Amino acid sequence: MPSPIPLLIDTDPGIDDALALLMAMDDPAHELVGLTVAAGNVGLAHTVRNALKVAEVAGVDVPVYAGCPVPLLHAAEDASYVHGSDGFGDAGLDAPAGRAGTEHAALAISRLAREHSGRLLLVTLGPLTNLALALRLDPELPRHVGRLVVMGGAVNGRGNTSVPSEFNLMFDPEAAHVVFEAFERFDLADWEATLAHALPHEALDAWLAADTPRARFYAAISRQSREGSKQRGRRDWASADPLAMAMALEPEGVLEAERHAVAMELTGAHTRGATVVDWLDRSGAPARARILLRYDRARFHERLRRALGA
Repeated sequence: MPSPIPLLIDTDPGIDDALALLMAMDDPAHELVGLTVAAGNVGLAHTVRNALKVAEVAGVDVPVYAGCPVPLLHAAEDASYVHGSDGFGDAGLDAPAGRAGTEHAALAISRLAREHSGRLLLVTLGPLTNLALALRLDPELPRHVGRLVVMGGAVNGRGNTSVPSEFNLMFDPEAAHVVFEAFERFDLADWEATLAHALPHEALDAWLAADTPRARFYAAISRQSREGSKQRGRRDWASADPLAMAMALEPEGVLEAERHAVAMELTGAHTRGATVVDWLDRSGAPARARILLRYDRARFHERLRRALGA
């Protein structure tokens, strides 16, 4: 049996991050070597606590490293209006027993990439601030990363923050620019792919009814968001990070993807934070991003079910 693939996740938990983390913690084909944490969905104190809490619920011993509390250049609003003031739906959970390590997340990214040079699977589920800082400290970092998977962007301009922008990349577009320019190849699972693979309420409710610690935990932190979706008359619940994690853990499930150049818009009055895709390959820029368009739903749903212990 081949040795597990080392997996490092940069995250800002976040309700959707928590489900993606449970997926990763349920996968024997990958060895989770660290969680690096940034501010994003909520402030850094909450995102670090939430990362520790997911690991505790899953019964996984994984080092957690706190990183950047703010974007590289410009202040940004969090998404507490979606995730609750604590990032976990204000569910009133007990504090985790564990503590974060003392190493900064950017330094941990560089160190772990070198320790697992050429094999490391790096998955980013939040703003790219930690990774951008790591790249400025260690410009050779990309050649040590075996594969990079990014959750972010809105490749056709249907965003969830401003009109054309997705939250993760809008929170720190300068960081996304640094990352997109540094890596010769990366996989991108964007917000529009999330919408195309939204989770049916009926199936999700059935999984969350399971009498397992993971299902009870996730039912509690996601309840407010899921109920709000139902009240708005939506049949499906959009949860961004699990799709990116499925693409990372099981790339065989990708049914359709296209490789194109992607650039970040940094200055537009109405388009700051937009991901600009050269769909017709006219610019001559390197086609670095493999953009997910369609993923095997049966594989995706099975991974979610298992991750919740249903």
